[in-house]
Amino acid sequence: MSKRQWNSGLRRWGMVLGLVGALGLLSGCGRKDGVDAGPRGTAENPWVFGFSQCTLNEPWRVEMNRQVQLAAEKYPEVKLLMANAEDKSERQVNDVENFLAQGVDLIIISPKEAAPLTDIVAKAYKQGTPVVVLDRKVLGEDYSCFIGANNQKIGYQAGLKVKALLAEGGKVVELTGNMSSTPGEERQRGFREAIAEELASGKIEILHDADCDWKEERARSEMEAALAANERIDLVYGHNDPMAHGAWLAASQQDRAEGIHFVGIDGLPNEGVSYVREGILTATFEYPTGGAEAIDAGLALMKGEPVEKVITLGTRIYTKENVSAGGEAID
Repeated sequence: MSKRQWNSGLRRWGMVLGLVGALGLLSGCGRKDGVDAGPRGTAENPWVFGFSQCTLNEPWRVEMNRQVQLAAEKYPEVKLLMANAEDKSERQVNDVENFLAQGVDLIIISPKEAAPLTDIVAKAYKQGTPVVVLDRKVLGEDYSCFIGANNQKIGYQAGLKVKALLAEGGKVVELTGNMSSTPGEERQRGFREAIAEELASGKIEILHDADCDWKEERARSEMEAALAANERIDLVYGHNDPMAHGAWLAASQQDRAEGIHFVGIDGLPNEGVSYVREGILTATFEYPTGGAEAIDAGLALMKGEPVEKVITLGTRIYTKENVSAGGEAID
């Protein structure tokens, strides 16, 4: 499958899953006029899970939705409603309010930002609706379970890779995700912790850093500005693969990509991993969506089974040396 076919497929999944969510919102939660339809958690009277996604503007988010949908389809005792907040925190708050008004049994949420979504998550949790927080954290601990990879660790590993690539020193552009989201803040913190000594000594210099909100187009624009202002750039660290790719596009357009390392995070097979195969990215780190794990945790919560408060997902690094072997797991 080509990268274009993959991205086209992801867009189709986004449209299909959005329609599924919309139809679900119209049809309610499968309860008729408050009449008890029998024991809950059966094919005839399934538990209703409401999944609030912050956006579908990124391939990684579309892939998360696809994995949530596929996991839910394995269980006839689960009915899944889906909502897309279209990159707006206030809309995501309303989506969760709508789920609560419908009386869903459980909420899964991948927040756009931590602070704006904290109160509505706490409200749901405190009123007795289990909440699985996926990928991005909220403030406090008023939720049932958080599932995600360790963003600070991934950022730290990216920093170690940058140190190895710039063993003689170098000049870096850092293109960050939304810095009001926990992944953006943690990926930067881990990265800068790993290169702290080099930054302090001046061996590595961050020439330009900008919040690109995870968007390829914004990263491309910021890279154009960095190229205009600096004759030498040795490496670009993008907090996700689309931003790293956007930087590469900008550099390629000016015939300056050769000699610059591009490092990203996400590691989707036909995005970041494909870019490594093609020699566009020097490295990418896998950031699993946790979609299937969210459904599994939700089912366990509904059954009264123990679920860990924090479920940390693993990661892998992909480089030209190991990509054919499926990358290398990072402990």
